[in-house]
Amino acid sequence: MADVSRESELVDAFRAFATPLISDNLARVPGAVGLRPFHRLSGVMAGRALTVRTRAGDNQFIHRALDLLQPGDVIVVDGGGYEGRALVGEIMTSVAASRGAAGIVIDGAIRDAGAIGRNGFPCFARSAIHLGPYKDGPGAINVPVCVGGMVVSPGDIVVGDEDGVVAFPVDGAAALLVAVRAQEAREAEIMQTIKEKRYQGAYANPPRGTH
Repeated sequence: MADVSRESELVDAFRAFATPLISDNLARVPGAVGLRPFHRLSGVMAGRALTVRTRAGDNQFIHRALDLLQPGDVIVVDGGGYEGRALVGEIMTSVAASRGAAGIVIDGAIRDAGAIGRNGFPCFARSAIHLGPYKDGPGAINVPVCVGGMVVSPGDIVVGDEDGVVAFPVDGAAALLVAVRAQEAREAEIMQTIKEKRYQGAYANPPRGTH
C-alpha cells in the first residue's frame, strides 16, 4: 500500500510542472511528436498509462480498455498515426471521464472536436475528422505502444499540457522530480534577472576552453 501511495504522490507532484521542464531532464529524448490538446486547457494532465494498441481506424479495444481503467489512468492509444477515421468522440471521452480517467492520448484522430473543446477532460490527438471507426479488432491492452514516436509502457507516468505529451517509467521518477524542481528554480532566477535587466545571456560567461 505504501508503494501505491508513493506512486500516487509522484503523479500528483508532476502536475505542478510543464512538459518542457520534464523533457529537458529526460535528455530531451521522449516526447510524442504531432499530438496536440483538443480539450479546454485547465492545468496539467498526469496519470498512469493504460496502453492500447489498435488497428488503423478501429476502436474495439479502446472500448475494452474503458472497462478496465482505474481512477487516475491515462488511456494511451497507439492508432498507428492513422487520421482517416476517428477513434474516440464525445461519448467515449465522457465515459472515460466519468470512470475517473486522468485523460486520453490518441495517436490518431478524434471527432466531436467542438464538444471535446468545451470540456476540461484532457484529450490529445493528431487531428479531428467526422468519419467514425470500425469496431472489429484486432488490438491489445497493457502492452508497450508507440505514440508520436514515443514508446510508452503500461504503468508509465504520462504528463500532458499545451506543449504536448511526455511519458517516463515510475522507476527513476523521484530523481527526475528533484531535477525538474531544480531546473524550475534556476529558470525562476533567470526570469528575475530579466525582470531586473541583469540578464547577460546563457553564453555570456562560457566555461574556460569552450570559446
